[in-house]
Amino acid sequence: MSDQSSQPAADHRRLGRELDLFDTDPLIGAGLPYWLPAGAAVRHEVEEYIREVERRAGYRHVYSPVLGKRELYEISGHWAHYREDMFPPMELGGEQLVLRPSLCPHHAVIFRSRARSYRELPLRMAELGGMYRSERSGVLGGLTRVRSIQLNDAHIFCTLDQVAQEVRAALELIREAYRVLGIEASRYRLSLPGEGGKYVADPAMWRRAGELLSGVLDEAGIAYESVEGEAAFYGPKIDVQILDAAGREATLSTIQVDFHQPERFDLRYIGPDGARHRPVMVHRAVIGSVERAVAQLIERHEGAFPAWLAPVQLVALPVTDAQVPAAAALVEKCLAAGLRAELLLPEEGSLGARIRTARLVPYQAVIGAREAAEEALALRLRDGRRPGVLPVAEAVARIRAQVADRRSELWAEES
Repeated sequence: MSDQSSQPAADHRRLGRELDLFDTDPLIGAGLPYWLPAGAAVRHEVEEYIREVERRAGYRHVYSPVLGKRELYEISGHWAHYREDMFPPMELGGEQLVLRPSLCPHHAVIFRSRARSYRELPLRMAELGGMYRSERSGVLGGLTRVRSIQLNDAHIFCTLDQVAQEVRAALELIREAYRVLGIEASRYRLSLPGEGGKYVADPAMWRRAGELLSGVLDEAGIAYESVEGEAAFYGPKIDVQILDAAGREATLSTIQVDFHQPERFDLRYIGPDGARHRPVMVHRAVIGSVERAVAQLIERHEGAFPAWLAPVQLVALPVTDAQVPAAAALVEKCLAAGLRAELLLPEEGSLGARIRTARLVPYQAVIGAREAAEEALALRLRDGRRPGVLPVAEAVARIRAQVADRRSELWAEES
């Protein structure tokens, strides 16, 4: 990791320490960050948003183990083509178990665990699941390159005729999530195979899958670059690239078309003709690695998160000790409404000092003698605006509405 003085001001590693979002410890290990309460709150909101978006789009969520037998990854092709990035097997009861480097083999097994009909397709299977990559120490950094990854993953099992529409819908999901989260794509890349034995050898499969992806990008009018050598070992993919505060590029979201694993796992569905047919597997990650997505959000917002993502959404500021009971009651009302609220007591500094301490909190509720007597609060917004004195119930309801709708603006003026 570079020296702290060389990090950009918006570097998520610097902000992560300053804002108590996450940290690392040599005793846990390199590339294995732990999340502090403030960072865990941001991560939780991101994960819940993605789950909700996926549910609305017809995805069905599953859980699968982070371990699998070596044989599972031999069938999928990971062991032959991706072994250098996997942790070594663990011997247990005469079997070799491996920390999974990907969720797709598990989802393929779930698909084939039941007889499937064409009426079930497209079957959209999603999971926010852990996976593990044996990254070299030299490339690890903060949350952007880690060894333990929480992946927003999904696999769509569909007919060949359904692939283009599913890719199109996945691309739209990605673009909508970026809009809501405040993430900007630096470019779109069509990642194709390159030279060497890293890729499954099937020219017809690669050509067909590449044409499907490029066709959707062309139809959507999205500018993209074709780059050889960046494909997954089993198929080409659309990569959505982002830039960090230092201008370094990374992949956040992906869409992949896979003809290989359905064949390896002998996946089948019964068609309208009563015969067994092979589905196509579309791999899709809206925000990919949750760690990398949160790192991007930290740098994009420089800790001043939108209200719905903020670790603390409202801070109650009693002017004197006499207003502490009223401020504590406000915090209780906020918590009951599902908001994250905290109390900053007069003993922690002057009102001005406490306002500066809470400068990144979206809503600052000042309670003086008048406000306490009237069950009201003087609301200050992070951006400097002051909506004025409001009844507690009204203020909580309006803040709750802003948060529930995941709005980027802090306050909606009443019409």
